[in-house]
Amino acid sequence: MIYVTGDIHGNQFKWLEQIDPVLKEGDIIIVCGDFGIGFFQQKYSSEESFYDFISVQPYTVLFVDGNHENFELLDDYPVSRWHGGKVHFIKESVIHLMREQIYTIDGKTFFTFGGGYSCDIETRVEHRSWWQQELPTTQEWNEALNNLLQYNFHVDYIITHDCPFHIKELLHTRTIPCNLNDYTLPHLRNIDEVMDDIEQQVTYKLWFSGHLHIDQTIYKHVILFNTIYCLER
Repeated sequence: MIYVTGDIHGNQFKWLEQIDPVLKEGDIIIVCGDFGIGFFQQKYSSEESFYDFISVQPYTVLFVDGNHENFELLDDYPVSRWHGGKVHFIKESVIHLMREQIYTIDGKTFFTFGGGYSCDIETRVEHRSWWQQELPTTQEWNEALNNLLQYNFHVDYIITHDCPFHIKELLHTRTIPCNLNDYTLPHLRNIDEVMDDIEQQVTYKLWFSGHLHIDQTIYKHVILFNTIYCLER
């Protein structure tokens, strides 16, 4: 089975109590960002011990990046190919699904686009608790368009960390629009605009995201935090 869930934040206790008991041999679980790569080191226990534990389980863990990842560490992993798209292998069975990619898994197509906006930037320290790479680049967006074109802009599922801004407004979440003035890199894209562009250009069955720390579905948008959503076969 393929499952989808929300932010983990490197919380091994959440994994052991909520997620691991659900998964069986051969299952796949996709985490919608904020997996916590190099970000919550030592907050719960050794990060490496967490990956070691997952790597010996009989299931596979996939994740898109959120805004709470150490992107310098994440980008140090070599780029490989897996099920039709680019990935970083953290461990053999712990796999980062990179931005703008399309994967075919169990006959279903998944378009992934990680990243998000940290609305609490002023409380964070760059290269320690915040990285400008949390936002997508123009190059990543152009590659997304090229990959989607090969699929006629239709996929079965979209996996992101963030979601379109109008969905957040409908949910009455306390969300602050992305402000590019907080960044110095000129080639970065506004994440709200990217999510809206995906919404307008891509047809899909369901769109899964995390980021908001709620469990709610609105239209075809499934926002996850503690819920573990099982995809239909």
